[in-house]
Amino acid sequence: MLFFQAITKDAYGQWQDDGMGHPQGFKKALFCYNQSIFQKTGTELSMKSVTFVILSLVLMTASLSFGAEQDIQEIFDRANESFKEGQYDKAINDYNTVIAKYPDLTEAYFNRGMTYYKKGKLDEAISDLSRVISARPKQIDALNSRGLAYLKKGDYEHAADDFTRVVAENPRLIETFYNRGIAYRGMGKNDQAIEDYNKVLSMRPNDSNAYTSRGIAYLAKATADFKTACDMGNKNACDNLKEISGKK
Repeated sequence: MLFFQAITKDAYGQWQDDGMGHPQGFKKALFCYNQSIFQKTGTELSMKSVTFVILSLVLMTASLSFGAEQDIQEIFDRANESFKEGQYDKAINDYNTVIAKYPDLTEAYFNRGMTYYKKGKLDEAISDLSRVISARPKQIDALNSRGLAYLKKGDYEHAADDFTRVVAENPRLIETFYNRGIAYRGMGKNDQAIEDYNKVLSMRPNDSNAYTSRGIAYLAKATADFKTACDMGNKNACDNLKEISGKK
């Protein structure tokens, strides 16, 4: 089974002057940043946009009845051990052997898909995971994993769709809301991202990363308002935009 933790370290440092006419979201964003800094747990805030997902993977196992083909069970188990040891090419070769003999074994497709993911072969990973999902449409681990592959590719819409399917099955998976929040932010849907980080904080109220990510989403909304106001000739808004970009 696959278990994962996604931790955002996003901070593109949208900082505004607390002057007249700032958007409503500004104070909320400032509060979120202050909370994050106060509760910071070794995560350094950056002035650049950085998003990444940390995975802890455990592969699917299978007790297979191959009859005279007991060597296939051994090959499957050996592939799993190779994955754990980081020998991904060897693992893929063994999974290929298993799949060639038993093309409907979803565990082999799942594990090979995760191996491709670790190698950065995201299209191949998505293909294998999609085969698992076709056979088992509510397989949460496969949906999560494919969502992460889409997220890493920058295909935020498909990632959000997969994460939505996951939380429909299990709304207590906190990390999935993190991941979907990243996808929504990538799509420019900051309101939805904020809602997801609110869900995270309702379940884990001392999560400094959630405060950071939610603050960034509020600040992104504020930046859009400043840009609109600046385009309309508002000097204060233009000054705020210059401060955000570091320009004098």
